[in-house]
Amino acid sequence: MSELSMSFASGLYDRMLSLATGEVKPAGIDLNFIPIDNPRELFDRMVGKLEFDASEMSSSEFVSRFAAGKGECPFVALPAFASRVFRHGFIAVDTRKIKSPKDLAGKRIGVQLYTMTAAIWIRGVLQDHYGVDLSNVEWVEGAMEAPTPHGKPTVLPPLKPIKIVPNQSGKSLSQLLADGEVAATIGADLPSCFGKSAHVERLFPDFRKTEMDYYKTTKIFPIMHLIVMRREFYEKHPFAASSLYQALCESKDRAFKRMRYLGTLRYMLPWMTAELDEIEAVFGGDPWPYGVEPNRPTLEALVKYLVDQSLIAAPVKVDDLFVPVFEKTETPKRLTG
Repeated sequence: MSELSMSFASGLYDRMLSLATGEVKPAGIDLNFIPIDNPRELFDRMVGKLEFDASEMSSSEFVSRFAAGKGECPFVALPAFASRVFRHGFIAVDTRKIKSPKDLAGKRIGVQLYTMTAAIWIRGVLQDHYGVDLSNVEWVEGAMEAPTPHGKPTVLPPLKPIKIVPNQSGKSLSQLLADGEVAATIGADLPSCFGKSAHVERLFPDFRKTEMDYYKTTKIFPIMHLIVMRREFYEKHPFAASSLYQALCESKDRAFKRMRYLGTLRYMLPWMTAELDEIEAVFGGDPWPYGVEPNRPTLEALVKYLVDQSLIAAPVKVDDLFVPVFEKTETPKRLTG
């Protein structure tokens, strides 16, 4: 029986490298790995055009579509997480206006895309952990470094009115912050005015310690991107979900093992030895687990924030978000030709 041809698009992360090079191969699949390092481009191509059989995908976009029903969700998801980022360090503020988190209430805040996962996590943390009232914020939506929209997203709108205005100023969000026309920016990037404008600083200057304390307290390591497969492809070839998942796990495990080899430093991080010691102290093992159970607190928090921010109508069970997959010790069987 010939192998199943499958296209898979993702950023070329360390955890994907063995899959991209062919060192790790999904059983029964001839994988065409398509590296796309711009997440917005990747999501727009997958959501707007269903361009790939499987791909990296915004976790919030997937959950929003899943909650809206099959008619809005042409994908199924695998519990493998391509991107995770703590986001306390991605809140830039005009220190002339913002001295503490609660000062953000009622202000104009720049955001690349209101519905983007990074912004959802940041708003959730601000509301849940710092008591920030964001109900009267005006969200100025646009690209961080250009006077344009952030990509060409096909996203579901909020379920109730939110003060979202497009950035039509002719300036980037970064320039608006530098000029004092927004009080802060949040999102997937820090503005380039950070480090250049004296009044632009992180809301949490000691963000590293803040994020570590947040993890130790909550066991939440924010998930940005998961893996999806076109529903039509999955229903025709259900074995492919477990096969790809097992390969993703193996590729990640190899990256983690190589990272921990200190005879030569794999990355251009001069104090990587100390970083690895710190990772072990904080996480006590794998800092980047796949599967539902080790990620339950994170996934449940994401669902809560989506409900709180009117992006889904009601909570969904995190177990229901993912199709069944066999773990690495099991062998997926190809059920169809």
